[in-house]
Formats: sequence, C-alpha cells, structure tokens
Amino acid sequence: MTFEYERPVRFEDVDAAGIVFFARFFNVCHEAMEAFFAPLDGGYPRLIIERRIGVPAVKVEAEYLAPLRYGDTIVIAVSATQIGRTSATLRYAFRRKGDGVAVATIHHKVVCCDLRDVTPLPLPDDMRAVLAAALVETEVG
Repeated sequence: MTFEYERPVRFEDVDAAGIVFFARFFNVCHEAMEAFFAPLDGGYPRLIIERRIGVPAVKVEAEYLAPLRYGDTIVIAVSATQIGRTSATLRYAFRRKGDGVAVATIHHKVVCCDLRDVTPLPLPDDMRAVLAAALVETEVG
C-alpha cells in the first residue's frame, strides 16, 4: 500500500526562476519519510532521539518531469521498492494536486544504522513492517 504525504509549495522552496529548486525536493522527501515512519511507536523522533537508530541516505536518484511553483500543492506517493537486511529503497512519486501532473520521481536508498557509532544495523521488525506494507514491484527498464 502506497503512503501519501501532501503539502503546499512554500515561498522558501522556490528559486529566482519561480520554480521549486531541485535540492528542495530532497528536503520534502525527508519530510515525507518522517511522516511515512509515523506509525512507529513514538514516530520518527523517538527512532532518532531515544532508540538512536538512523537511516542515512547512501544513494539518491532524481528525475524531474515538470515544474512546481509557489502556491502549488504537492502530493508525494511514498513506496518501498527494495528491502534488504540493513537497507531499503524508497520511491517518492511527486505530482501536482491541482492537475495530477507527475513532476518528479526520486529513489532514496537508506541504510539503517546505530547513531552512536554510525554502523549498520539490521532493520528493526517495526521498521521492516512499515516498509513491507508499502512494498511495490519495481519497474523493469
């Protein structure tokens, strides 16, 4: 099941050309990831602060398809395309809410790690369950 995160394009998201600056997409992905993991006990904040488990990015790929402008509303469909022992890949499919146009697709590979020494950890069962619920088949191509 795909998880959806929605938010407006904010003034600070756009550049001098009046469109969302490419790097801001990554900030929005992180917001969506935090919301995606909200079902965990205590959500993403407890994962980081108390459990000391992080999921730093090790690979990010982006494809930009259409512009987003200040005032648009973004809908991001978050799914998992790969779940390994210590890593997972999330896909963020961005679309404009107003007209449904696809604007970007971002693939974000993360590695679960112990934040005390930044060493890999097996994905905890609760994180694995959230990821598994959003697992989709990957595209061939």
